Amino acid sequence: MSVFAGPIQELVDELGRLPGVGPKSAQRIAFHLLEVKKEEALRLATAITEVKERIRLCDRCFNVSENELCSICADSRRDQTVVCVVEDPRDIVAVERTREFHGTYHVLGGALNPIDGVGPEQLRVRDLLDRLEKETIVEIILCTNSNLEGEATAMYLARLLSPLGMKITRIASGLPVGGDLEYADELTLGRALAGRREIAG
Repeated sequence: MSVFAGPIQELVDELGRLPGVGPKSAQRIAFHLLEVKKEEALRLATAITEVKERIRLCDRCFNVSENELCSICADSRRDQTVVCVVEDPRDIVAVERTREFHGTYHVLGGALNPIDGVGPEQLRVRDLLDRLEKETIVEIILCTNSNLEGEATAMYLARLLSPLGMKITRIASGLPVGGDLEYADELTLGRALAGRREIAG
């Protein structure tokens, strides 16, 4: 049985589906939106609508973008011969904050997780292989999270890519085991990038 009137309960339910938002937080946000000026609530609604209508994935690296190519892929000053492979677009933000990396990216869209049914086919591995055929790449940096799934993904990619003859490196373990890139501070992640090591497949 719903405690609140229809639209309020619907809002609470929808907010509760957001990652990291529990029932109490959903109620708090819903009532905050009720209390703010209508223009403020509509700005939020407009921002959500705009992002869903205008943002897409980059045709080359699968980062979020307004255009066919994201701003990083479209930047001719970036080193086009080095590709940093990450799990998620949020990881690009974390790496960019370090100011240590000046190449391009490839977003896998997750990590290998057989328990959840995520195999290589569910990730953008095929797109990475297609890209490596078309472009002159000299180094692939495997920058997946240092948890079980991230490590398994890095090892799988190292084995898959090593016969192609390019340098395959893995970020150094300055990152805590089990930690996610998006939560790493710039200094730690910067050192991990600078101290990356070559891995054999």
